Amino acid sequence: MKAQTVLKYKLGDIMKCLILAAGYATRLYPLTENFPKPLLEVNGKTILDWLVDDIQGSGFVEEYIVISNHKFAKQFEKWAEGRDENITVLDDGTSTNETRLGAVRDIMFAIDKLKIDDDLLIIAGDNLLDFSLNGFVEYAKEKNASCIMRYFEPSLEKLRKTGVIELDENGRVLAMEEKPALPRSHWCAPPFYYYKREDTKLVKEGIEEGCGTDAPGHFIAWLCTKTPVFAYEMPGKRYDIGDIKSYEDVKNTYNGII
Repeated sequence: MKAQTVLKYKLGDIMKCLILAAGYATRLYPLTENFPKPLLEVNGKTILDWLVDDIQGSGFVEEYIVISNHKFAKQFEKWAEGRDENITVLDDGTSTNETRLGAVRDIMFAIDKLKIDDDLLIIAGDNLLDFSLNGFVEYAKEKNASCIMRYFEPSLEKLRKTGVIELDENGRVLAMEEKPALPRSHWCAPPFYYYKREDTKLVKEGIEEGCGTDAPGHFIAWLCTKTPVFAYEMPGKRYDIGDIKSYEDVKNTYNGII
């Protein structure tokens, strides 16, 4: 499949894909004490392979950038050697969970290091989806704006542990808050983002103006106050591998992209 990729998009639509993989997954110890979570296997393939195989099949990404920490960078480099795509692995220089940069600073690190001046698809390297990301990118292209994904979450307890968004009737994001004590809606934002080229340049400004840097949604919370951001409703399920139980559950239930 990798050698037979057919480009479905015009040259101007081609973008880069940034994969957030610099966490330490302490809740999955001992599995991830010396091994990165995105390279755990689910039904015969690593989490990263599931994600990249889906994206590569559409032909809209010209380069994948995996942002790792120093502890796991070599393992991601070895993984990349087994792929046919153009993959760059970045070591953010951190070695412990206590010294991690946080997702937004990792994104800024990649933009500065590689002088990125492109549209960006930004994804968490430790989540699986049972639907293709193609629809999300097509939605963003139609909106001609930076976009996030959304899903309806009925549980108040779960809402307090994730990013919650407020929307208007057209799907525009009015506000976003990470882990709110008092959630203002039931719409959650998983860690999958599309940044327009113009908005990629604003990450540094967002950090300088004080947006949070730990969770990637903090930048979106800031960005939606500066420029239109829209939210694509997920057509399927997302599997967040947060601890050993959720990992075992995913291995028993996940069958790939529908």
